[in-house]
Amino acid sequence: MDINRFDYSLDSSLIAQKPSDRRDESKLLVVNRSTKTVSHHTFKDIPDILPKDSLLFRNNAKVFNARLNVKRINGGKAECFLLRQGKEGFNYWWCLLNPGKKLKPGSRFFLKDVCSADVLERTDSGEFLVKFSPTKDEGLSILDIAEEHGSIPLPPYIEAEKTAERNAADTERYQTVYANPEKRLAAAAPTAGLHFTNWLMADMRKEGFQFLDLTLNVGLGTFKPIKCDNIEDHPIHTESYSIEKSVFNNILEHNGKKRVAVGTTSVRAMEHAFREYQKNPELDTSNLNANIYLYPPTTIQSIDSLITNFHLPKSTLLCLVSAFLTPGSEDGIDWLKEIYTEAMKNEYRFYSYGDAMLIL
Repeated sequence: MDINRFDYSLDSSLIAQKPSDRRDESKLLVVNRSTKTVSHHTFKDIPDILPKDSLLFRNNAKVFNARLNVKRINGGKAECFLLRQGKEGFNYWWCLLNPGKKLKPGSRFFLKDVCSADVLERTDSGEFLVKFSPTKDEGLSILDIAEEHGSIPLPPYIEAEKTAERNAADTERYQTVYANPEKRLAAAAPTAGLHFTNWLMADMRKEGFQFLDLTLNVGLGTFKPIKCDNIEDHPIHTESYSIEKSVFNNILEHNGKKRVAVGTTSVRAMEHAFREYQKNPELDTSNLNANIYLYPPTTIQSIDSLITNFHLPKSTLLCLVSAFLTPGSEDGIDWLKEIYTEAMKNEYRFYSYGDAMLIL
């Protein structure tokens, strides 16, 4: 399937550079698949749109301060981006390093006076295995050090000025209000959940809605563009996830209640677990890795509705949403581009800090 089918043009003025003043006052475009219609709302209207007994599955992963400003051994500036923990130990991490050409295996860099780091390996894809050594407390985790000395990893299309005030604001807003502090391994936010407020969820619970948590540690691969001519040739990324048994049972046996996925990251975990369960009914969903690649004409079976943001062209997320729009068909590709055109005409804001879409 030609990657150009998933391309579209977007005026840069529609790329959200900061979140809406209030989370639940972002715009909400509602797509009804049965009637093939769209309508325009505000996100806080969502309780009036979804069935009152809907089950909302949300990703409670917490984004940590994965971006570190470091110095090379000669004093030159560099950047280290923490991706995921290595199997060698809790202070071994796979990272992105910039400039990578000057931080080859065998080199060393420093994070202020609190930590040194040795570069051990480099993969063909440009990831580096790094061993971090705290200088004051050997038992200290690089995660704790990063929380104090790092910054929130905003996507590159958010061209924010790097000030202490902006970093503090992003630390709060580039995070869902229900992020679990014990699940701080995400390198990027599950952005569809950014629109929920505690007040909105409290009101929804009173009306019969149920929120169910799962954890998928969002990696940078989620936002990696497809660079192959044919989408099938794209090497899909892998992300670790966990779903408690009681939550997974609600995916399988939902008793006619609508299963609403809050974001594509939730879909990824739910659909992977659902398909693995079909192969093995004894499946333990508490510690799995999702390497699932969803694109038309596949049928996504684990959800009934999807809350999502507006995604980058030529991305795996655009493929996923296209597949959900028209199960078993490629028609969703062109339809999604028509929906995006409608959103642009109505000045919806795109990408991570942008507005939302609900597909019924």
